[in-house]
Amino acid sequence: MILLTLDTSSVTASAGIVDTEADKVLSECFADVPLTHSQTVLPMTQSVLSQAGLSFDQIDCLAVCSGPGSFTGVRIGVAAAKGLGFETDMPTASVSTLQALAMNIDGIPLDAVVCAVMDARCRQVYTASFSCDSGTVTRLTPDEAMSIEDCKAALLSRGRKVIFVGDGAKLCYEACKDEMDCVAAPDPLMYVRPRGIALAAKQLAEEDKLMPASLLQPTYLRLPQAERELKAKQAFK
Repeated sequence: MILLTLDTSSVTASAGIVDTEADKVLSECFADVPLTHSQTVLPMTQSVLSQAGLSFDQIDCLAVCSGPGSFTGVRIGVAAAKGLGFETDMPTASVSTLQALAMNIDGIPLDAVVCAVMDARCRQVYTASFSCDSGTVTRLTPDEAMSIEDCKAALLSRGRKVIFVGDGAKLCYEACKDEMDCVAAPDPLMYVRPRGIALAAKQLAEEDKLMPASLLQPTYLRLPQAERELKAKQAFK
């Protein structure tokens, strides 16, 4: 299966073409630059298709990180995927950003808990834990929003080495390093990359969980800030 992968859910953005049967990234663009993702995602998509020598009608499936993450970023990625797949209603994988992050570690011969963490601000993180057993990554917990302190307590209870991935990895490492055996992944494995998205999408395809592009929806674990502030104001009236 030839996948076009998209991610704009965090501080970075990426697009890629991945052959899931060969577990091979055919082309990839990754950006960590001060531009809005709406400026980068479509040029990157065009670039990876060109680099791979493919046209869009040769793509078997779209795979997009649908959240959690930045509210604006998630919407940009989902809207781009819906627009690209609209005409043909291309089969689409709605991938958890946290699972895509954890899948960066898949295939590395380690035995540890992989904790995917995204900075949700105000000492909060979006997080999910995965077990890496001899290089095979499997999910342990659902995607959740919680405090860094609660995340640390949950990891301590497992009593295993922890590898942090995601844009909240360094933040959580600093909070946890004195109380547990943990490391923050190096930058090439820290952020969402096309192979991680493709591995998560392949699982969805095997579970018959692909959907038409038109049915894609963002996945949020918290209300947007504007709605939270409105509810807080209403509570004091």
